[in-house]
Formats: sequence, structure tokens, C-alpha cells
Amino acid sequence: MNNFNIGPLYFQASTLTLVLIGLALIATVAISIVAIRRSTRPKQTTALEVLRFLCVLFVGLMLLGPEWRDIEESDLQPEIAIVWDQSLSMTTEDAPRPDSLAGSEKVITRTELVDRLIKTEFWKPWEEKDKNRVTKTSFGAPPTDADDIQKTMYGSDLNKALTDVLENGQNLRATIFITDGDKTGDGKAPSEAAQQFRLKQIPIYTLATGSDKKIPDLELLSANAPTYGIIGEKVQIPFTIESSLNRDVRAIVRLRDENGAEITKEVTLRSNTTHYDSILWDIRNEGAMNFTLSIPVVSGEMIENNNSRSFVMSGKRENIRVLVIDSLPRWEYRFIRNALSRDPGVDVDCLLLHPDLGKGDGPDYIQEFPEKLEDLQKYDVVFLGDVGIGDKQLTKEQALLLKKLVTEQASGIVFLPGYQGNQFTLDLPKEEEDPTHKDLAELFPVILDDTNKDGSSTSVETDMRLTVGEGEKSLLTMLGDNERQNRMIWRNLPGFYWHAPVIRAQSGSTVLAESSGPSNRYGRIPLLVTKTAGSGKVLYMAIDSAWKWRLGVEDKYHYRFWRQVARWMSYQRNMAAGERIRLFFSPERPKPGNTVSLSANAFDEKGAPLDDESLIVELLAPDKTTSRIELGKEPESWGRFSGQFKINQPGEWKARIFSANDPNPLIEAKMTCLAEALEKTGRPARFEVLQEISKISKGRMVTADKIADLVKEINSLPEPQPLVTATKLWAHWLAPTILVTLLALFWIGRKLNGTF
Repeated sequence: MNNFNIGPLYFQASTLTLVLIGLALIATVAISIVAIRRSTRPKQTTALEVLRFLCVLFVGLMLLGPEWRDIEESDLQPEIAIVWDQSLSMTTEDAPRPDSLAGSEKVITRTELVDRLIKTEFWKPWEEKDKNRVTKTSFGAPPTDADDIQKTMYGSDLNKALTDVLENGQNLRATIFITDGDKTGDGKAPSEAAQQFRLKQIPIYTLATGSDKKIPDLELLSANAPTYGIIGEKVQIPFTIESSLNRDVRAIVRLRDENGAEITKEVTLRSNTTHYDSILWDIRNEGAMNFTLSIPVVSGEMIENNNSRSFVMSGKRENIRVLVIDSLPRWEYRFIRNALSRDPGVDVDCLLLHPDLGKGDGPDYIQEFPEKLEDLQKYDVVFLGDVGIGDKQLTKEQALLLKKLVTEQASGIVFLPGYQGNQFTLDLPKEEEDPTHKDLAELFPVILDDTNKDGSSTSVETDMRLTVGEGEKSLLTMLGDNERQNRMIWRNLPGFYWHAPVIRAQSGSTVLAESSGPSNRYGRIPLLVTKTAGSGKVLYMAIDSAWKWRLGVEDKYHYRFWRQVARWMSYQRNMAAGERIRLFFSPERPKPGNTVSLSANAFDEKGAPLDDESLIVELLAPDKTTSRIELGKEPESWGRFSGQFKINQPGEWKARIFSANDPNPLIEAKMTCLAEALEKTGRPARFEVLQEISKISKGRMVTADKIADLVKEINSLPEPQPLVTATKLWAHWLAPTILVTLLALFWIGRKLNGTF
């Protein structure tokens, strides 16, 4: 390729192209001379041939790729920018101290490493004889006036830090980027900024701090406590511990409230694994209380400030409204009715639809299914026994009301099938389905065998076995004070002789217990299965002999199980409940940046669903600023309103809900936003991010012990190139315009000259 220029006009072409253009011009001149000599009008012909030559010459010049270049020389010194990270992750103590730096420690924090590097003024050789100008800036540090909670909300946006250097730099020669590679921000990768550096031929030299291997540590990652619990009941608090130790350790998990009461649990933490577990707490006091979950610091652990989690949990007194519906007064029905009637925290109504004797009567009995919405919506949980749709049972409309009670009103439903198989009639034939509403059987968390509606009986007693993980740790199945005791209790519970014709669990459901007996092609028969349905919860109990659990212990385990079921299924519905409204939100414990979904069921003074088009929610943020959002009414729903807002700061948020026609708030609720740090200490440095940045920008990643080599390498970099603005003439719109004009003039001239 031959490059040459005539002033600011630059050309580039291969030798072959130049030869061909030269030959074309010579041939054009020769043809023109012959044409002029033969012409009877030499003057006119000469003008035409000049136009012919200009056309060929113009095409030839365009084939040479002409560019008009404006070159702007900078009068500024070349700049070398040094940028370092001051975010929370830089406080991790895992940076090897180079021998060239002062100190006796073998390992220091990443921040200390950067501070000592800056104190050495390693950049001084670049400034000798005013050869370069060095600028120094930092990023990622929270404001000095920020409190401890606010400081956790700041992080290192690597992409923005690099972009700022590029925008503010003047005649940049190179950039030294000192960080651990841990990035937060708006989601843009730092590689995008590195691409811009490459386009401007400015290399980025990343100076990696820390270690890319996880340091030995135990970290309590989370403690997911519920927002409230019922006084006198146990709550389950799941937690997660991550171990990066190279050995197994036994640790004591300790849960303590603000009054000093505590419980402990011993766990075994395997090396380099994540441990998922839970701990049970008895709610004793009413009102909100601060709790701390912690694990001890073990030998060899390098970080001590991540071994505990704090949270707030409230104790509440609560009365749960339960409706029990069945057809025959079988033993399971009788003992469930007794268990719920004797629970002081439960108000129970029973509807017995006996096919021969008529409706049951007596204490706690009702005579008719609640047909009005305001009467049905008061029930938190419905127990549906061996009942279906048909004569002297439920109507299709009543079954639909039960479905909407669960999906729209956040109530729970417990399916308790029997040997009559009446629940099969809940699955309506396709021609009888309402096209806008599926039938009640859609809530089943299991798939049933419709060829065996009577269920399966056996002469041998079969045990119910908890599933590993979900079943053993679920609050529903917790009949003991700890998991070890609970396993022993379930192992010794009386078994069953009959179970419903269950084939397998539906996808998205949770199997808590299964049969220890024969299995089918899908595995063991699921007997206790749960799932969520809309806003509510569903439980399917495939046996009808849980009443036998009273053998030798009376009501100890049987009553406890159904008491836990009632409270678990009504939990979300009663997160924040008033006389005319119920409010529930998700997630229960949001984090900054989360979008919180609000759902409310509102009613008028008579208990009928509220017909207002919207509800107004007034939000009070932790910094005392207020805002308002609107909850819109969902179409064809029982006074159900929904909306969402975004959490932008940690702390306690308060919500007051107003009706459009009432200045007084319908309800006030609180939600606690956990202050999760954007960046965490103890994480390995992300060298792969730094290597990518350097590779894209044609720089290099180095470590602190190679700082002398970095100084020499940058000193040998070429001077920054002047700013060149190139206009490609061959691609400019004037090029074809000029060519077409010359050809048009040549063609018109030939016509006027009489030459065809």
C-alpha cells in the first residue's frame, strides 16, 4: 500500500492501482488526440475530450481513497491519570504486602496497600523534565457526613469511574486503575468504557489489589425472619452460612432478643460450602422486638464483622376464623373440629352436609354456606373434606367463591379427601366450565387418578415419612422442639391404612411428607403437599387418619399440627389487618432497590367489597419524606386493590391507606427495609474483570510487587498522537454529484457536436 499526501489531502493505493490509473489516463489522452485530429470541428471536439479526460481523472482520484485531514496538535502536557478504589470491599484484609513497601505484616487490607503505594509517589519518574502531567483521583467512597446505614449504599461503579477519567482527561497518555475489580452500579460493564479508551489509543493499566482466592472465613449471609409471629407459637427463622474454611467446623448458632433471652443450635459447617438451616423461636411478648442471630468466630477466620445479623420481629395476638366443611362425621372431621374449637386463638364454624341426615347442628355449626361475600371473606382458612359439587353438597357457584376466597383474599384452603371420592366432582367437565373462571380443582397441588376414585387401601399399616429438606424443616411438620426430636416423633407416629388416589405432585408444589410404602413410576406417593395459589395457600392431606397421632399422647401432636396449619395458612392474610382492610406486601423484608408489591382487600362498613376505583397509600420514608401511590382495583375481584413502589433507602417505612371518600386512614402498616451493603468484605478480588479491561484497551494487569516494571513500561510509551479529523472525500455526497455532472456535460456536448 502506497501512502502519499499533497498538503492536507492524503491518498492510499496499491502499486497495481496506480499503474492501471496511469495506463487509463495515457489511453484517454491518446484517444483524445486521435479524435481531435479527425474532427471537422477541432475546437468543440477539444473541449469534449477535455471533459472525457476530467471524468477519467476524477474516477482515478476517487479510486485512490482521498481523505482531507485536519490535524490538531495539543499544546498540553501528556496526562497520566491514577485512579483508585475506596469502596467497602477494599477494606478486605487479603492483600499481600510487597517487600518494597514499608511494614512488617505479611497481609494488609486492600485500602492500606493503596495508601502505602500512594505514599511512595511511584509516579515521580513520569514527571521528570515536565515530560508528563500526573493526576490523582479516587472513587467509591461514601460522603464523610453519611451515617453507617447510608455508607452501605455506596459502591464502586467501575464503568462510571473510567468514563469520568476519559471525559475529564486532557491529552491522556495512559491510565492507572487501582481496584479489586468488585463492581456495582447501573449494570453497565466496565468493558464498555475500555472500548472507548481503545478507540482513542489510551491504554489502561490495572493494578490489582487483594487476592483472587476466598480468604478463610465464616459468613452469616442471611437471616430470613418473618415480620411477625403469634404469641405462644413458634416461628421458624431460616438462615444461611457460607464457609470458605479448608476444614469442617462445628459451631453454635445463637439467637438472642433485646431482653437477653436466647436459644442455641449446634450445626456442622462443611468446608467451602454453603449451609442452609433454620432455628425455632417461641414468641412470648407482644410488639416489635430486636433480635440478633450470630455464630462465633472460629480459629483461622480472618473476618469477624460478618458473623451476625440483626432484624426486627413482632409478636401479635390473633384470632383466626376457620370454616370446616365435610359430608360425613368421620373420625378425622371430629378430631379436627375438636382441635380447632379448643384452640383459644381460633374461631371455628362447621358445615356438615350429611347426604342422608341433613345438615349438622350444635355448637360451632352453621346451617348454610355463606352466600354473601361479606360473610365468606371473614374466613382465614377453609378445611374442605370429602365434599364436592352435587346434590346436597356444594354448588358450582359456591365452589367458585371458595376458589376466589383463596386466590383473591389470601385465605388458605386445606383439602381433606375421603373414600367417597367427592372431591373428584370439583373438577368440572369442560363443557360445564365457566370460560372466565377455572374450577376449584385447579388449586389441587397434586394430580389424582380418576380411575381409582375410592383411593387405595392396605391391610398393612404404612408410615408417613417427611421429605429430606423441605419436610424435615417446615414449620408445618415441626412437632418437636428441634429437628432431631422432630424426626424421632414422626418416626414413631401411628401409620395409615388408606390414602387418596394421588399419582404425583403438581409442578411448583412442595412435598412435605410421602408414603414409606410402595411407589409408582413417579416415585413415592406424596401425602402432604403445599403450594401457593394467587394470594393464598393450599394444603393437600392425602390421608384421613391423622387423628391416630393421639395414641398414647392424647392431643399433644395432633392438636399442635392443625394449630400450626391454621396459622401458617393465614399468615400473609393477617400481615396488616384492620376492621375494613387487609394489607399484605411482597417481599416481606425488602432491600434497597427492590420493588415492593402491595395488595389490599378493602370493604365498606357493612363488610361488602369496596367499589372505589382506587385507594391512596401515603408512604413515610425513613428520612421522613412522604410520597403517595395509587392502588388500582383489579377487575372482577372482591375489593382487591394492588400497586407497587420502589424502596430507595433502608430503615422503617410506614404506610397509611385512605379511601377516596374518607379522610381517615383505613389502616397503618410498617415494613422494615434491610440495609444490605452493595459491596461486601471478604469476597475474592475479581482479577478477571481487570484483565478484561486491560486487554480491551491494550494495556496490562499488574500487581503491587511489579510497580517498578509498570513505571518503566509507561515511560516508554509513545507520545499521545495529535487529534486527526479525517473526511473521506470518496464517500462524500459531492463525489457522485461531480461525476454525474461531468458525464452529463460530456453527453450533452457530444449531442451538440453532432457526434453519436
